[in-house]
Order: sequence, then C-alpha cells, then structure tokens
Amino acid sequence: MRVSLKDVAAHAGVSIKTVSNVVNNYQHVTPAMRERVQRSIDVLGYRPNLAARHLRKGRTGIIALALPELGNPYFAELAAAVIDAAAAHDYIVLLDHTGGHREQEILVSQGFRARVIDGLILSPIELETEDLRDRAENVPLVLLGERDYDLPYDHIAIDNVAAARCAVRHLLGLGRREVAFIGARRGRSEPAQLRVRGWREELTEAGLPADDGLVAATDGWGHADGAAAMNRILDSGRRPDAVFAYNDPMAIGAMRVLHERGLRVPEDIAVVGFDDVVEGRFGAVTLTSVSPDKEAIGRLAVESVLARLGGDEGPQPRRVRADHRLVERESTLGRAATGGTGRG
Repeated sequence: MRVSLKDVAAHAGVSIKTVSNVVNNYQHVTPAMRERVQRSIDVLGYRPNLAARHLRKGRTGIIALALPELGNPYFAELAAAVIDAAAAHDYIVLLDHTGGHREQEILVSQGFRARVIDGLILSPIELETEDLRDRAENVPLVLLGERDYDLPYDHIAIDNVAAARCAVRHLLGLGRREVAFIGARRGRSEPAQLRVRGWREELTEAGLPADDGLVAATDGWGHADGAAAMNRILDSGRRPDAVFAYNDPMAIGAMRVLHERGLRVPEDIAVVGFDDVVEGRFGAVTLTSVSPDKEAIGRLAVESVLARLGGDEGPQPRRVRADHRLVERESTLGRAATGGTGRG
C-alpha cells in the first residue's frame, strides 16, 4: 500500500502542510520538527511521488541529453555525470544518440521530443549556426563542446587550446622534441582544430617546428583510428619521440601499434591522451591524459537547464569554462616515476 502525506502527518502528529514543507525542503522548518517528520517518513517508508510533483509545476521531470557517440567512453562517463546531477534535483535523463550527424542534431535541437522533456542538453558535432538561429522551440537548450555558435544558448566547454598546450608542454618538459599529433579530423571538427592549434602554438613558442608531417588526420576517433594513424606516421619513415592523441581510445590504439613494432612507451615514444577515461588507467602501461572535469560539466549543464526553467537567469547566455588538468601516468613518466601503479 502506498504511504501518503496524510499517513505521515497522522503518524508524526502534525499537519499535512508541515510534512509537505519537510519533504520539499522548505527552509522555515525548525530542526526539531524536521527530525520528527523525518522519523515518521523513515518508519513508514514514504516515498514522494516525483511525477506528480513535476506535473503540478507543468513539467515532465525529464531532461534530454543528446550525444554523438554513446560507445565513446568519454561520452558514457559524461552521461553518468549528467544523470547523477539531474537525480540530485529529482529529474531523470532521456538519452538520445545523434551519431554526430547534422540531420539528427537538427531533429533533436528543433524539439521533436518537446512534449516529453523540460530541457535539452546537446553535444553537437556537425550542427551549423543557421540550424539553431530560427529555432522556434522554447524548451531550454544547453550546448556542450567547443563549437561557439554565438547564439542565445548557454554553453559549457573546456579551453581546448589551453588543454592541448598543457599536454605538449608536459612532453617538452620531459625533453621530447618531435611531438606528433594524431586525430586531426578530415571533416569539420571544432575540438580537433582547437587541439591541433594548441599543439602548434606550444611547439612554436618553444622554438620547435610544428611539422605537418607529424599530424595524422582520421575519419573517426576510436582505437582502430589511433592505430591506423600511428602506423601511417611510422610507415612514412618518421620516428617522433612523443605522441599527443586527440582522445584516450586513439592513444591506446597508438600504444598497441608501438608495442607491436617493438617500440617502448615511454622510453622510445611518450604518449598523452585526452579525456582521462577509466580504460586508460588500467592498461599494461597507464595513460597520461588531459582530464576535463566531467562531473562539473554535467552539473553545470543540468543547473543551466533548471535555472532557465525557473527564470533565474537573465536574457544573456552563459558561457562557462569547466576546469581541466593533466593526470601524469606511466605512458610519459614510466613505472619507476609513478611507483609502479600510475593509476591516479
């Protein structure tokens, strides 16, 4: 039998309004009264009807999260961060997979699920500014990623140029001088362009050539793409002493090729990835990686949607930069320097 507010009120000997104030976490409830009501809630096993609560506010209690690659570990971890952040506000998350295709991103952004969601968090790849300029749907939209659309939508991202420069600076600080970049995109990709730019700027500032012969473009960003890119660089006769990969799966694919060719990581070639996914922490050689603050990105995105729903934000869009840091592990420092674990 479902326990109601009335049942809790009778058990605690208080009014239904008092129980409601405690359940909704209103501030003007004394600690003693809050404790009294909470005891009754715990004894009876009361659970609030979240759907009814949202419906009373004219909402569904659902936020949509549209991602380009659900199989990519970074996006899987980001989705978990968004789901956790939404749950803290009694919201659930509906996942959409766009495949990074413009047509699907347009469909999602134009509100084809508008009747069942309160807000949309979208990480676009191919979406163009004109696709959003005439967006008629009034469901709050928050954009993730590095593409700047210069439109009135909140945007959460990290500084990809600064992050890439940090990775290259780490390699140069270890005495590496020929740093390859794998994962430049053959098609349009703002993140890839920004990371190549950071690679180029850091080398130039150090007085080293940013050799395009050490840049390997790919169609995708998976393990096989990283392996193929590493093979192409080595087959060209080049032997860099370091590799900076667009993301961790590509870095792991590159390290597999280096192992197959008898090259040691990091003794012969040091490797840095990007995104700091769990997989990179448990390989035979743990991976040094740029770590975006995925929890902060998820939290900020959800808070932006809820702020727009509550009318707490002004008309100006928020441009928020989440933090990043470089996590140094065995692929650049070696086992001795990391104490043989390197799983930070």
